[in-house]
Amino acid sequence: MNQARRLWEAVEPLHAVVYFTPEPARAAKALGVPGWWAGYFTGRVAPLGPVDAATASAVLYGFAPGRVAKALPGAWAHASPQDVLAARFDAVRAVLDRALPAGRDGLERLAALLETAVGACRFEGRALAAGWSGVPIPSDVVGRVWLAATVLREHRGDGHVLAAVHAGLRGLDAILTHVATGAITRESIQISRGWSDEEWRESHGRLVALGLLDRAGGLTGSGERVRREIEEATDRLAADPVTALGEAGVAEVVALATPLSRHLVDTGVIPVPNPIGAPRP
Repeated sequence: MNQARRLWEAVEPLHAVVYFTPEPARAAKALGVPGWWAGYFTGRVAPLGPVDAATASAVLYGFAPGRVAKALPGAWAHASPQDVLAARFDAVRAVLDRALPAGRDGLERLAALLETAVGACRFEGRALAAGWSGVPIPSDVVGRVWLAATVLREHRGDGHVLAAVHAGLRGLDAILTHVATGAITRESIQISRGWSDEEWRESHGRLVALGLLDRAGGLTGSGERVRREIEEATDRLAADPVTALGEAGVAEVVALATPLSRHLVDTGVIPVPNPIGAPRP
């Protein structure tokens, strides 16, 4: 397996607890942020400041702009980005303190390795990762691990967006081609990303016209090539952290993070399959 993908699979569940556990949603609600999705969007883009819906839709890419606009910028009237970030970190600490296994002797070393990887990231064209890279490093090891995992996943995610846009895909187009691979289902992703049936049909027609999907929604040969190129480019654009760690460093991160991530999956904290595509490492 590609080293960049191997690193992502091992670490992603440590970040993804923020999406699948009740503590972050409760923290946002306590601030007065109205609704789960408003909590999601404010929490995800808070390092960028009180951005509007158009900006958030651009950096998040796969979400229907209408869904984002229901939350932003209105949610900022209830809580500042600084308050959202503080509450999010408190919630994540509570989640990981509750959900991680008792043996955590390797967390300090994992935090240090992940921070080395973050230090090698470049952020040209990667607004979301750049924003998270500017968040002050917490003093506690759980916060450090989560923040570093978050910067790395947004760095990879921003690269994935760059690759998909370069391939000529809009956000919904990328989703339809992903569904066509069989990795996720339409039912799981359409609702979570907020796209209407009409928007789905429009994207399908566009992709058929481009020769990437067939009438039944399956990938054509050209579509398979485009998906393969996007995934290869995503891995290539995530190579700087891997280079900084070296083969031995990646292997050590995988050895330290995999048991933790598997525990989160095996105890039901992170469902697999899931809309973000995080596997059991």
